[in-house]
Amino acid sequence: MKWGAPVSLIRGFLGRVEAGDRLPTRIIGVINVSPESFYKGSIKMSYEEIVETALYMVKSGADIIDVGAMSTAPYLQTYIDEEEEARRIREAIEAVKSSIDVPVSADTHRVKPALEAVKAGAEIINDVTGLSNPAIAEIVAEHNLSLIICARNLGKLSSPREAVESTLKVLERSLKIALEKNVDINRIAIDPAIGFHRDTGIDWWKIDLELIRSLEKFRRLGRPIVIGVSRKSFIGILTGKEKPEDRLFGSKGVEAIAVFLGAHVIRTHDVPEAVDVVRVAEAIRKTNP
Repeated sequence: MKWGAPVSLIRGFLGRVEAGDRLPTRIIGVINVSPESFYKGSIKMSYEEIVETALYMVKSGADIIDVGAMSTAPYLQTYIDEEEEARRIREAIEAVKSSIDVPVSADTHRVKPALEAVKAGAEIINDVTGLSNPAIAEIVAEHNLSLIICARNLGKLSSPREAVESTLKVLERSLKIALEKNVDINRIAIDPAIGFHRDTGIDWWKIDLELIRSLEKFRRLGRPIVIGVSRKSFIGILTGKEKPEDRLFGSKGVEAIAVFLGAHVIRTHDVPEAVDVVRVAEAIRKTNP
């Protein structure tokens, strides 16, 4: 498949939820069961905490719940055993599924956790490595899941502007892998992976800004665009807020701008606030084609 000029209408499914042009921006609420995660306010370790948080997020407007069992922050040493990640993600998804009836996304790039997530009822795999292990695509295809593909490993760059084309090329490669493994194109969304591009040789936070400014260019891939900026480090740099706990307002500002510029899905720790800013941004922005 060739990707070129922006497509006229973008639509796709994340689990049972349709996302894309002329639809409300979808909200993914994040629950982490990884004590090593960068934002401690997102960590819920007990069954009761997970259930309570999932119920609150859905009541507040979340369309999807994303569960992460191992932190993927690129600047932290957060590796855990694959068996431990699998156990955490299975138990957390079981807790979420016991209390709500919205699609659950598993934030993982490893086979055992992905398989346990499927058994527990996950409908979406969110792979932050962009299918570095193609077996994840095989699991998605076999179980007719949805897939969020993130951009990783852009290589060395000379400028932030170069990062946009590099990100598009990386996502194109991941999309090709997914399609070769028979993943349904209508069940794929893309994520430029804000905050992850730290090995390019240039300031990573400038790349983040350029990717957000350039969201419209990602329409040429023809897939719903997912953006996750919640409490990330570049917001800390811009606002002078060192602690993730202090980055709420900056996060909401970026989420509103991302929606205005064409994001179809927002992944966030703070659902009620995101719902408000998203709806305002939707009302102001030019309607998608």
